[in-house]
Amino acid sequence: MAIATINPATGETVKSFEPMSESEVQERIRVADAQWKQFRTVGFEQRAIWMRTAADLLEADIDQVAELMTMEMGKTLTSARGEASKCVKGLRFYADNAEAMLADEALPAGAGVVGASRAYTRYESLGVVLAVMPWNYPFWQVLRFAAPALMSGNVGLLKHASNVPQCALYIQNLFERSGFPEGCFQSLLISSAQVEGVLRDPRVAAATITGSEWAGRSVASICGDEIKPSVLELGGNDPFIVMPSADLESAVATAVTARTQNNGQSCIAAKRFLVHDAVYDQFTARFVEAMSALTVGDPLDEGTDVGPLATADGRDEVTELVDDAIGKGASILCGGRSLDLDGWYFPPTVIADISPDMRVNDEEVFGPVAMLHRIADIDDAIAVANSTPFGLGSSAWTNSPAEQDRFITEIAAGQVFINAMTTSFPELPFGGTKRSGYGRELSYHGLREFCNAKTVWVK
Repeated sequence: MAIATINPATGETVKSFEPMSESEVQERIRVADAQWKQFRTVGFEQRAIWMRTAADLLEADIDQVAELMTMEMGKTLTSARGEASKCVKGLRFYADNAEAMLADEALPAGAGVVGASRAYTRYESLGVVLAVMPWNYPFWQVLRFAAPALMSGNVGLLKHASNVPQCALYIQNLFERSGFPEGCFQSLLISSAQVEGVLRDPRVAAATITGSEWAGRSVASICGDEIKPSVLELGGNDPFIVMPSADLESAVATAVTARTQNNGQSCIAAKRFLVHDAVYDQFTARFVEAMSALTVGDPLDEGTDVGPLATADGRDEVTELVDDAIGKGASILCGGRSLDLDGWYFPPTVIADISPDMRVNDEEVFGPVAMLHRIADIDDAIAVANSTPFGLGSSAWTNSPAEQDRFITEIAAGQVFINAMTTSFPELPFGGTKRSGYGRELSYHGLREFCNAKTVWVK
């Protein structure tokens, strides 16, 4: 894929970039490695000053940043502003809390170590971390890595998706403007084929990737071969379960948002809607009506609910998955066909009568397509929820405490949200199980992923 800004609403190529040469990449790695040796000694107070400045600068640029995101990957302007605002809060959270979260960790009271006058754990940065990031949340995905990484004393190299190069360059410039020393965070405008060389460079200590299962396998295998730590946040086929005791009005409204957020292009978007037989017909009628009423169009228009998909290939893949389901007996309750508009539009779609032989049953549909399943009871709901090879997020709607406890305990996922849609918070760990990846971003877990937990023993 070319490194270029291509407006998904029109298909127009706005700006193209040449991939960096091998010598340019090597120089950036050299600068990053040299800077880390100095930056790791900078105190938390100074790092926090720079991080808060970055938050202030981003907040001042919210409208500009939102338009950039919309132009490069097609999210609605309202959604883009929300993403930028979330980034501001995330930067401030780590500025305010990183020092306490990474403080030396003493043994619990009363748990002494024979022969030691002091024994504790110290968290120290690893060095240069490569982040391979996707286009769907071009700022949040990057900054939820960068903020904890920088606050923990690491430095970052960013290989962003090839269709959001201007977002990548803005983020590098943001940290430079905020006062972080040159080389603390650099964007590499490189192709996917160049990633392996960066990962195998001995000066690169670790890697994190958010992306497809295929990309995650590649990064993980290289890191494993090089014996380097990695964090993988990959795909999801998240269940959204509705039981008879649920507040149906709230469940339907949230279901629409959960499936169409970011034009349906979110790993943690609800994709499989598992609805109890007692409320299935009522939920389905309301859900289909609400999905059909959404306005699809220009993402710069404030009245638009769903904009285009980010790439032509993405739209074609969604079309293939929906056509496969139709060909194997699925019912289309609304949508189902790409729209005859300039750009790469696919309408909000609801599919029923899903069977195990359909690709949509196991594969992630990265577009505003919802799969409806009729379930008989809570045992059936949990079994279907866990039948996917993925395990990223999940949402269960019930006012029964006993059912809530079972969903929390028995759903195999990195997140379980009760009576709410899955989302991410700086304060809480984020990640998945099974083929959705391993490791955690955000919270103190994310801060410590790229730290050496050094045992200190003093006699």
